[in-house]
Amino acid sequence: MNFYPNQLFHVYNQGNNRQTIFYSDENYRYFLWKMKAYILPFADIISYCLMPTHFHWQIYVYRNVIERKLLRNHIESIELQRRKSKYGDAALAPGSSISPKTNEDAFITLNESIGILQRAYTRALNKEKGWSGSLFRSDCKSKDGWIDEFITITKANGNLDHRFTADTDYGHICMAYIHNNPVAAGFVKEDIEWKYSSAREYTGQEKENVCNVEMGRKIMSEG
Repeated sequence: MNFYPNQLFHVYNQGNNRQTIFYSDENYRYFLWKMKAYILPFADIISYCLMPTHFHWQIYVYRNVIERKLLRNHIESIELQRRKSKYGDAALAPGSSISPKTNEDAFITLNESIGILQRAYTRALNKEKGWSGSLFRSDCKSKDGWIDEFITITKANGNLDHRFTADTDYGHICMAYIHNNPVAAGFVKEDIEWKYSSAREYTGQEKENVCNVEMGRKIMSEG
């Protein structure tokens, strides 16, 4: 995935052979905590939808590379919050999935962080189910544009470039598509009925605070 700063991306992946990746409310909630831990140091989450066999994120990337120690510290802080929410204030956070390096100033990319997120979730689910092996497709995908017809801007060299810009409706279209996934699948009649989508954050019905709702509303107003 080719991430770069100051751009909105649509990221999505699914289970191997379209297999189920979320089996319970606990699975969904655990994955949301992992999103906070591994994405937020690099990007704001604008919208998301977790479906039984796949997930969608809409993220605004601020930086593609950070120091490993900064990510490690953030992950440990989020993990402590997760454990306290589940077990109470006496809970202790284990070490993060980012193992200490001899060079504390080594860097890690958003691509690598997303890979670690998926592996961390896979390990947890495999442990729960008594399984082994990979869970997600290896080719997690991202787009910095939606459908080419929607966004067409011309670079200085004359080539066409398809991506989000403030004067296009890509951001709004992408968010609407993401939120509509459970409706299109026939799981619910309205997007706000699906518990594992940011649609509920935008109506104040979900207090997970995963998304930057203020930025999302700005994007929707530009659509």
